[in-house]
Amino acid sequence: QVQLVESGGGLVQPGGSLRLSCAASGSIFSINAMGWYRQAPGKQRELVAVITSSSTNYADSVKGRFTASRDNGKNTMYLQMDSLKPEDTAVYYCNADIFTGWGKPRGYWGQGTPVTVSS
Repeated sequence: QVQLVESGGGLVQPGGSLRLSCAASGSIFSINAMGWYRQAPGKQRELVAVITSSSTNYADSVKGRFTASRDNGKNTMYLQMDSLKPEDTAVYYCNADIFTGWGKPRGYWGQGTPVTVSS
């Protein structure tokens, strides 16, 4: 059993900052790519940032404002969000490509954490 749990969402004013966390737990042998996604009301889920073993890539809309990082020893990923805008309002989800030691690696999703940017 593998679980991803996000935390750190909330209400913040435009221009403010939030730091999201995503902790993976359970039967984990190894974690490959990890990513942050978001889904705004009435819109499709979109990729925000993805961290692989060799690179970190961001959506154009968040470049220069968001920073994704991971602590492999803790199986945890972070998303530092600065200079937040109202259009960043969404439910933020983490996704991880995890190998449990059995079968093939597969993607797992967290339950999401809401972020609201409003004055």
